[in-house]
Amino acid sequence: MKTILITGAAGDVGTHLRRELAGRYRIRASDLRPLKKIAQETFLRADISKMSDALRITKSVDAVVHLGGYSVEGPWEGILNANIIGCYNVFEAARRNGVKRILFPTSNHATGFYRLDQTIDHRVYPKPDSRYGVSKVFGEALASLYADKYGMQMFCMRIGNVNPVPIDKRRLSILFTPRDLAQLVTIGIEHPQIHFEIVYGVSGNQRSWYDNSNAIRLGYKPQDDSETFAAEVLRREQPGDPTAEQYQGGMFVVAEEIPNPAPLPKKRPARSQLANKGRKK
Repeated sequence: MKTILITGAAGDVGTHLRRELAGRYRIRASDLRPLKKIAQETFLRADISKMSDALRITKSVDAVVHLGGYSVEGPWEGILNANIIGCYNVFEAARRNGVKRILFPTSNHATGFYRLDQTIDHRVYPKPDSRYGVSKVFGEALASLYADKYGMQMFCMRIGNVNPVPIDKRRLSILFTPRDLAQLVTIGIEHPQIHFEIVYGVSGNQRSWYDNSNAIRLGYKPQDDSETFAAEVLRREQPGDPTAEQYQGGMFVVAEEIPNPAPLPKKRPARSQLANKGRKK
């Protein structure tokens, strides 16, 4: 049984993936935040912006699924540390530790400034919709470098929205159910002929903006289609920002900062700080 490192394992996508892959692989889960264990996985707390932590968690694994990072548009410092420095550290640490295969869940926001009436495939020029999207384009470029320069096997998945059901009209086009996520990740881990690939992480949605033929070529057969939920989703849909509704990236094309869905737990003050706080000045 292969040992798979999942960074960012405490997040929504990581939690879905750990549950779906339980029993198929030995899971090494890593995050800055605590998590509830699923099955027999192991947990290593790590800050991937530190190379020493990245080296520690990538030792003796067969593949890395690099989900760790800042997952929305936000302040540059946060995106820089988590998504650019952190991504480099994980890729480089894996190389130094002899790990050949990395799965990089990039994002639909790497191409978010394509219009809704355009169908795009894995070969289009990146058009990021945000600083977050730029960080994902960086990860794709870094994956290409590590594939060509170091002979590593790099599988980039432009993830839509991982959820059992779509929550709005936009997500009818980008729904990626947990079981379809697990299928595509398994292809990324097991396919014998991966060098550098970009695929779209979406289910078989009738309303998809993506020509996902590259994933199909590698054996992907999505089981789900968001159309099952379309009538209910469209019934409750309300008009949104007119600019955002022109582009595949949605609100990311206009937002400067979105609340972080996975904030770090607040640090508890040290005892000495608590004691000083109670003293009169």
